Amino acid sequence: MRSVDVLVIGAGPAGLAAAHAARQAGARVVLLDASAVVGGQFWRHPPAGSSAADSLALQHKWDRFTALRAALTEDPGCEVVTGAQVWAVDRRDAGPPVVHALIGPADGADRRRRVFEPRALVLATGAHERTLPFPGWDLPGVCTAGAAQAMAKGEGVAVGRRVLVAGTGPFLLPVAAGLIHVGATVAGVVEASSRRRIARGWLPRPHQVRPKDLLAKSAELGGYVRTLAAHRVPYRTGAAVVAAHGEDRVTAVTVARIAEDWTPVPGTGRRIEVDAVCVGHGFVPRTELAISAGCALAADGSVRVDDGQRTSVPGVYAAGEITGIGGADLALAEGEAAGQAAAGGATAGRAAGAAEVARHRAFAARMHRAHGIRPGWTSWVGDSTVVCRCEEVTAGQVRAALAETGTCGLRSLKLSSRAGLGMCQGRTCGRNVEDLLPGPLLDAGRMANRPIVVPVRLGEIATTPTE
Repeated sequence: MRSVDVLVIGAGPAGLAAAHAARQAGARVVLLDASAVVGGQFWRHPPAGSSAADSLALQHKWDRFTALRAALTEDPGCEVVTGAQVWAVDRRDAGPPVVHALIGPADGADRRRRVFEPRALVLATGAHERTLPFPGWDLPGVCTAGAAQAMAKGEGVAVGRRVLVAGTGPFLLPVAAGLIHVGATVAGVVEASSRRRIARGWLPRPHQVRPKDLLAKSAELGGYVRTLAAHRVPYRTGAAVVAAHGEDRVTAVTVARIAEDWTPVPGTGRRIEVDAVCVGHGFVPRTELAISAGCALAADGSVRVDDGQRTSVPGVYAAGEITGIGGADLALAEGEAAGQAAAGGATAGRAAGAAEVARHRAFAARMHRAHGIRPGWTSWVGDSTVVCRCEEVTAGQVRAALAETGTCGLRSLKLSSRAGLGMCQGRTCGRNVEDLLPGPLLDAGRMANRPIVVPVRLGEIATTPTE
């Protein structure tokens, strides 16, 4: 078992910033990440052999990343461990939990077992995408917007030749730009929020936005707009993909106009021929480790933290998307604040960090007002629509189980319908199943209470830790 001042789990923007801030404050740091390289999903590395210009075309804040990576990997006071699968945490009566990790490829036969006993633990495990179901969303060729972005950034490959990008939020724009960059024809970008709602979310009280931030975001938006305009990509608001069509793969989608509550407007459906569709409706915090450590969650399912990024568990801090979806700028600010607090940094520095976090959270709040999911989406989900893809459970089966049992609890509904009991343990369907159910639930949010899922061989558990 290795004792360490600050253990950081997750090497995306929040984790890298936390590790760097902790080192600046003088703490010995270990940074763990499950991937083979650091950077997370935001700084996904370009394919080998890419030119410098091509590598940077889809990246943002790359200079910040390279500076953080160099500072940490060249610092003898920080150990960066990649390929680290955290498979268990042991809670303690006082202080952060003991962390168990297996180091090596997930399917490897010679992974090393390591155990860490941190004085402070920073969780920066990020988020995964949320996709609202619709008829045909389980066809091959329908993927998440993030998957399309990952393929473009990490492999230089487009998910299709003619692709539609749909869902809600600013993330749709870089996805469309990335697809164009790797050679796809983008048939359109379909944003569910109406122009009126987008304006109501983003424009009020512009004086509260720092001019520097406004200029940076405007420049980024302008770049996307120019790319879409140059390739004549239509951008439509107040609409959604309500069905995908095809036999062995998607060949077309139906896009319909939707009301302010996202209920489809009858008679407005239009068929668009595509060979792929990328859909994204925001992100869901990855809270498995935080829940295992005993951290309390907020009403929206994110990890609850105070102004210093402290969770409800003494010595455990959280930063980035697991504390609420807000983008890379917020993740960097939270990571810096968490790392400094975890290392016992100066009070003055912590106050400045909290102010920076608050500023970025206010900007994120505008995004949620403009692009948050509305309840009317459930009306485009028919009884035959699959909602739990792992167990192939349809919305009709969920509704029937609810009617037959008369339950008001998610636990009993999962057991009777099997929704959320598959391989992903509700990561894909959990929030959607909850939204499909009428009335108050006894255990709302239970779908987020997922176990840590890491393949572990019995022999790996039995081996003696290397340290």
